[in-house]
Amino acid sequence: MDEARDNACNDMGKMLQFVLPVATQIQQEVIKAYGFSCDGEGVLKFARLVKSYEAQDPEIASLSGKLKALFLPPMTLPPHGPAPGGSVAAS
Repeated sequence: MDEARDNACNDMGKMLQFVLPVATQIQQEVIKAYGFSCDGEGVLKFARLVKSYEAQDPEIASLSGKLKALFLPPMTLPPHGPAPGGSVAAS
């Protein structure tokens, strides 16, 4: 996982190319011990279940956030308000 993150260099496209497959493979190996199928469908079912529990349990929400931070680069939000030098164009 560390090697995949190093290869991605905090680039979202490279993260999807290098890190996501490694993270998915690790997740598939782990979730099968808890009754989920170790394929893409099992990963999706697990992710949906975790998402549903995030709203109910702050510890699950915290752990989920930490897990996502391991394989997603930090996101910066664009500034709010009109573009520099003018007003927002009408559509």
